[in-house]
Amino acid sequence: MPTSPLLQLSQVNLVYRALPALADINWTLEQGQQWACVGPNGAGKTSLARIISGQAKHYSGDMQRGPALQASGVAYVCFEQAKALCERDQRLDDSEFRPDAQDPGTRVKDLILAGRSPDALFTSWVERLNIAHILERGLRYISTGEMRKTLLLSAILSKPALLILDSPLDGLDKNSQAEMQNIIAELLASPTSILLLCRSLEDIPADVSHLLVLEAGKIFTQGRRESVLAMPSVQALMNPPLPELAELPPPAERPYTLPEDGPLLDLRNVTVRYGELTVLNEINWSFKRGQHCLISGPNGCGKTTLLSLITGDNHKAYGQDVTLFGIRRGSGESVWDIKQKFGLLDTQLHLNFKQRMGVVEVVLSGFFDSIGLYDNWGDAQRHTALDWLNALGLGEYRGERFDALSFGLQRMVLLARAMVKAPAILILDEPTLGLDAHHRQLMLRAIDHIASATDTQIIFVSHSAADIPRCINQFLSFEPKADGFELLCRES
Repeated sequence: MPTSPLLQLSQVNLVYRALPALADINWTLEQGQQWACVGPNGAGKTSLARIISGQAKHYSGDMQRGPALQASGVAYVCFEQAKALCERDQRLDDSEFRPDAQDPGTRVKDLILAGRSPDALFTSWVERLNIAHILERGLRYISTGEMRKTLLLSAILSKPALLILDSPLDGLDKNSQAEMQNIIAELLASPTSILLLCRSLEDIPADVSHLLVLEAGKIFTQGRRESVLAMPSVQALMNPPLPELAELPPPAERPYTLPEDGPLLDLRNVTVRYGELTVLNEINWSFKRGQHCLISGPNGCGKTTLLSLITGDNHKAYGQDVTLFGIRRGSGESVWDIKQKFGLLDTQLHLNFKQRMGVVEVVLSGFFDSIGLYDNWGDAQRHTALDWLNALGLGEYRGERFDALSFGLQRMVLLARAMVKAPAILILDEPTLGLDAHHRQLMLRAIDHIASATDTQIIFVSHSAADIPRCINQFLSFEPKADGFELLCRES
């Protein structure tokens, strides 16, 4: 007697913010099949996952769940899940009322266990994922890769009938990616059905049996993996040609001057400790005029801490030999004096943009280093914001809401936001995270264009050797050693 499908969608449609997100979706997931859903940014992959997981309820059409899915449910691991958790911890933050002035928020261990008691399965997976050292930390104090591992373990321990993983390799260093690939292969060989959401064909594991390809909210094609990958039309969809480069806007006037001589950033024998944990140990780094730096290293090695020292976000810089733009840290300059010299694009900034803002307003907020637009802006600033949107190929979205754009387009808008004030230094912390192959190329090309056509210098943080701009001429790497990490620097 044939078994009933695990899941069946018939003529499913979803409208999001008055625009069609999915249309005429007909798809069946049979028992024993392992699927990947692939498509460019904005194709509808996340919308499909939200319907299947029960997060999106206002859709039309029919979705039938088989007995196994009704009994054990769906677990969905995604970027938006991390964003929601960070927003919740921000709302509940009571740091100003605590003696130590620091609210850790939700602990990693508490999120994973969700009220359950630790058992052998929990212990074995903690060891497999190498996250024992972060179990007592708050979610806001772990890296992007560590957050991904945390959410995955939480999902695994819920023992779902269907596990949906959205770009599970994003944010992981090289070793962690290899470990995650092994874990995904193990999950694909298990009785649990898997649906992987992938932004590029290269991300599809060999053990996936079937592919569902989406384009602009509709099914482009579906079928067995080998047949779908052999279609020239699928290859063309996932690898479109890049548009021509546009001329960059003239730089905005800077309300400060930079030192004529000496490095822009200079750190000497700097150490950062939190209790018994040493994050940075006697590091030295000098960032000179004309340099564009790549910072690399494993998850949790101290890259984010290093960035916080130079952007004014870390009080541990006081009392140490940290000189920023020719001024010794602690000489009376304010945090905002420092921040005005930097443009920033990172995952935490993206997570923090939860307000319902227009695209132009998001870009304008870059003039004020704010999450939201609370200051008065002038016509010249608005023109600059529009010029940067046009230069990055985003002019057609100027009237849209930021949260209605695809993830890839949001990232490009945030790059425009980082550049409107013509920063002395542009910090890009995993800027290609969450981007499909096309948007990755657009991002990297835009960064090289900025480096060659402006005097803004680049600090680029990445785990991926394939996602490095050509302009990089200084390489800063955290290398493991017996008692932590050593910071090595080479120049080309």
